[in-house]
Amino acid sequence: MNKWWRLSLWLLLPLAPVTSDAHFKTTPNSPVQVHEDGTLTYRKAANGDRVPDYSYCGYHASEAAIPDVKVKVLVPLIKGDATTQIQQAIDYVSSLAPDKDGFRGTILLQKGNYRISGSLVIRTSGVVLRGSGSDEAGTVLYAVGNDRETLIRITGAGNRVTGPPVEVDEKYFPVNTTQLTFAKGHPFRVGDKVLVNRPSTGEWIRIIGADRIGAYVDYPLTVWKEGDFDQNWYREIVAVTPRSVTLDVPLTNALDPDYGGGYLARYEWPGLISRVGVENLRCISEHDTSNPKDENHRWMAITLEHVRDAWVRRVVTQHFVSSSVAVWETASRITVEDCKSLAPVGEIGNYRRYAFQTLGQQVLFQRCYAEYAWHAYSAGFTTPGPNAFVQCFSYMPYNFSGAVGGWATGILFDKMTVDGGTISFGYRDVDGQGGGWSAANSMSWQCRAAQILLDAPPGAQNWAYGSWAQGYGNGHHELEHTFIKPESFFYAQLKARRGRRSVEEDKIRVYNSSETTAPSFAQTAQLSELARHPDLTMFEWIDRMIEQYPIQEDYSEAVMLSDVAYMKPALPIKKGTPLQLSNGRLLLDDKVATGKRTRTSLWRGSTRPGDIAAAGPNLVRFVPGRIGRGLTDDLDTVVADMVKQNIRVMQSFPALWYERRRDDHARSRRADADVWAPFYEQPFSRSGQGEAYDRLSKCDLTRWNDWYWRRLRRFADLADQQGRIYIEEHYLQHNIIEEGAHWTDYPWRTANNINGLDFPEHPAYAGDKRIFMAEQFYDTTRVKLNSIQKAYIRKSLDNFKGNSNILHHLGVEYTGPLHFAQFWLDVIAEWEKENRQEVLVMLPGTKDVQDAILNDPVRSRIVDVIDVIQWQYRDDGTLYAPPGGVSLAPRQYVRIMEKGNTSFGQIHRAVSELHARYPEKAVIYSADRNVRYAEWAVFMGGGSLAAIPRVADPDFLRAAARMKPSVQIVDGMPQYLLGRKGNGYIVFSNRPSFSIDLGKDSHPYKLVWIHPESGETIHTGELVEGGGKIEVRAPFENEAVAWLCLQNQNACQE
Repeated sequence: MNKWWRLSLWLLLPLAPVTSDAHFKTTPNSPVQVHEDGTLTYRKAANGDRVPDYSYCGYHASEAAIPDVKVKVLVPLIKGDATTQIQQAIDYVSSLAPDKDGFRGTILLQKGNYRISGSLVIRTSGVVLRGSGSDEAGTVLYAVGNDRETLIRITGAGNRVTGPPVEVDEKYFPVNTTQLTFAKGHPFRVGDKVLVNRPSTGEWIRIIGADRIGAYVDYPLTVWKEGDFDQNWYREIVAVTPRSVTLDVPLTNALDPDYGGGYLARYEWPGLISRVGVENLRCISEHDTSNPKDENHRWMAITLEHVRDAWVRRVVTQHFVSSSVAVWETASRITVEDCKSLAPVGEIGNYRRYAFQTLGQQVLFQRCYAEYAWHAYSAGFTTPGPNAFVQCFSYMPYNFSGAVGGWATGILFDKMTVDGGTISFGYRDVDGQGGGWSAANSMSWQCRAAQILLDAPPGAQNWAYGSWAQGYGNGHHELEHTFIKPESFFYAQLKARRGRRSVEEDKIRVYNSSETTAPSFAQTAQLSELARHPDLTMFEWIDRMIEQYPIQEDYSEAVMLSDVAYMKPALPIKKGTPLQLSNGRLLLDDKVATGKRTRTSLWRGSTRPGDIAAAGPNLVRFVPGRIGRGLTDDLDTVVADMVKQNIRVMQSFPALWYERRRDDHARSRRADADVWAPFYEQPFSRSGQGEAYDRLSKCDLTRWNDWYWRRLRRFADLADQQGRIYIEEHYLQHNIIEEGAHWTDYPWRTANNINGLDFPEHPAYAGDKRIFMAEQFYDTTRVKLNSIQKAYIRKSLDNFKGNSNILHHLGVEYTGPLHFAQFWLDVIAEWEKENRQEVLVMLPGTKDVQDAILNDPVRSRIVDVIDVIQWQYRDDGTLYAPPGGVSLAPRQYVRIMEKGNTSFGQIHRAVSELHARYPEKAVIYSADRNVRYAEWAVFMGGGSLAAIPRVADPDFLRAAARMKPSVQIVDGMPQYLLGRKGNGYIVFSNRPSFSIDLGKDSHPYKLVWIHPESGETIHTGELVEGGGKIEVRAPFENEAVAWLCLQNQNACQE
């Protein structure tokens, strides 16, 4: 029997001989009153709150149908990688003028497979990417390679400019309000785009108990903080009076003066794009078929941000790690319909298998299907409503669908089915990274699931009607296990709002609601015949809708891609400035390399606004599908920021642990794989086998995390191009000493990998807290460990083959034994010989280990840069130099040894002594620099990478590269010099008036002053004659830098 015949049979079955009103009736006090004709009315609470109107979701707020936009360019099947050609077609259509409706046109792909190695990006309004069918015989975008790039990105520009806030009247504005008043008037006009803000004040957080979420651990990082849980709605003003405005869409949360009220702010957003779509195609991610949990491939199929009025329809995705469609915070009025997420490949854990997710607003997901998801349909932290999920199906999920945490408002689950799972609008407490109250003012209407969890947060409510599930929680449950009308809450509200029926109502699969217990003979015959065949599923229903409502193609204005001459000009690749070692200095463009240093994150982080704003850069931080500061860093932006901020050096290392739950420093095996982002990726791939302590699969230390290494290589390439320096720290000693949690999730721990390393398991935590694994980890006699260590060091070298501006470093915290430093250097030497390429090697460590290496006639030749980091001269001239290889961390030494303070002169001493003793090696000073003008002490001592301020004259650092350090005692005061007879001098003085002894140099010099704090340069025009002692006075007080520049050179010109 044909499946469509089955559908017809269901629809033809006679109804029970009773009216729908007899089947169910809402209670008199029900927030929603359902009438005999299927219409709805709403009962307001005492404060005016009511069930919101969710019908404003979707493309053009569901007030206009998604159009079939004219085809402007046809892209034929392409042999090999098609990324460039399809992007060329997108860019061509993006260059066309929009028509009267704002559309530029459609790019049409023919049937067949297109191999995509990169990402396709739509950045312009009015552009549609369309395939020729989403079935297996249609258009397939086959995402190849082992990168995690999103396959299709719809993204405008994040350049919203928001005006000054105007506070609303000090009164209660209930849920679903559209009119806001102001005590003192307002500046708004009809048509203004406004941001409506409901603040998350400290008092509100306290009242709802969110200030205590996760408060019972050593590191309470999940408590809610003021400002992190604001609701921000994008609205348009449709009417004004002198003291009020009317918004186009109701608010899904109350504005309460007791908790900060709210404000409006006009905004402009030139980079916001609109009228964009992706449709009628299939996306497949290539993956390692030998690993069912492979994650070295694409995570997201389609993402949308900085966009309004857009759609994704009739798209099938297969094998992606995470999302078919993800709608981010800056997207609104989006429709996602008739889409399927099939056979995801990745770990079974959080942030994977998020089939359809929204952080945006006014987003409509309808008639979608997902299988084997973690959160098949979800609204994220602080998602402002309304957002609607209508007639979607989740098959055999691993976790719930619903609100994942953090006070999302105005979510509608309408005719949703979760087969084998839960729908949750519940209180999550610490789960979900402090999810707490996950949803407010949200509705479940006629949904089917194993369980429906519905909690009522303080000051708000959640509702469920007609649930076919076990009900949990103290929210409002009504008419459970009852067939109810209207069939769709969303379309009933839309009809009431618009005054007419939507064509989309024809696409609702109506449940037969005959409840008679006395069927006729004819009915039993029909039902018996129907029972011979499987039920019609949403999977099939979507196919039926696609077949019944085909996209109408218009080729009248189409051209072939081969006839399009348009090619977006490629940005020129900047030729790099290679880092060189010369005369004991690191040089860039023959100038001493100086500037600030920064280092990537050790741990911590979240995707909350406060944490994102405070986050520093991290080259391997990963938040699936999300790009930006504090998320997955855009590496071009990272390097641009470094240039802008005079940051010369980036140091990167394998972070302390992968996911944020371990930030609590617990040592226990996790209860589940609900891992928290941001993820600090590790060098190794997961194996797909067993379970590590974070409950994802174990690592394979012989297989590399391709995304991790590709990111580092990309940054190294950018550093080469932009005159930055990259320090690759091969190891993070933090994992093997001190706090036991450091070892718990470490990939090298036996429990966390499949490689059979023989570290003791379960670890013997000293005092049930501390770990002492350094001696075993640094043991080079362990054959298997030795082999894996060697392969890892070689990978750390292979990855940067050909890069010029990279320094290889053993690790900032390294206090390990001599034999492991020797082993590390031996592997590097072996690699250099095999590859006929020398790399720049930077040696840290305790002084005894450094001295032993530097006195080794063979290994000392491998070292190019000495990093003074684990020792220092105290201000009294004595030496602080703890021994290496005793299983103590740097901060543990200072608890048992007197480190003391240092001084400008002692820093200068440490650097200049090494510079004199090893003149062919550069010296870096990374030890304590809590001394006024410590960076000048390093620079004046002949050191490299000193963070002195930027000096505008490029010849200053070029001249310094040829100078040697010395100290003059003039009038009983030390004078720090860099100089070279006949070349010039740089003098650092602790006072503005001082003498310079040029008794052995008779050349005349021009005098230039440099402020040691700002780098301000003052050309005095004064000429000083050599041959004796000269007296000078700086034009500013306190410390000063004088540059004596040779008169007959072009240097130090104004």
